[in-house]
Amino acid sequence: MPARAETILFMPNLPSENEERFFKEHELKLRMEHLQREQQALAESEKRRLKELHFMHCPKCGQKLTPENYGNVEVDVCPSCKGMWLDAQELEQIVENTRISKTFRNFLNTLLGHRT
Repeated sequence: MPARAETILFMPNLPSENEERFFKEHELKLRMEHLQREQQALAESEKRRLKELHFMHCPKCGQKLTPENYGNVEVDVCPSCKGMWLDAQELEQIVENTRISKTFRNFLNTLLGHRT
């Protein structure tokens, strides 16, 4: 009998289901990390933009605040609505360094959360 010619078909190595799932999950993880970095950069950029837009502007009327000295404390005053804005700890410094009535001092200390 003559030898039969056998046809050998080349089958590419296909990934298994586990390999396929691993690579899909890995790709998804990389995309999510990239998206998270983009969103964080966008949020930081927006925060900087808003700070530049609102820094030293009156929260009530939007006018530019001017710094004025009150004793040894620099407070921000709005020339338009006459609002006075204090940074952290400035009210405490004013209360400590100003001669005011005991009743008003107790009121301010209550606002600050201090016991009288």
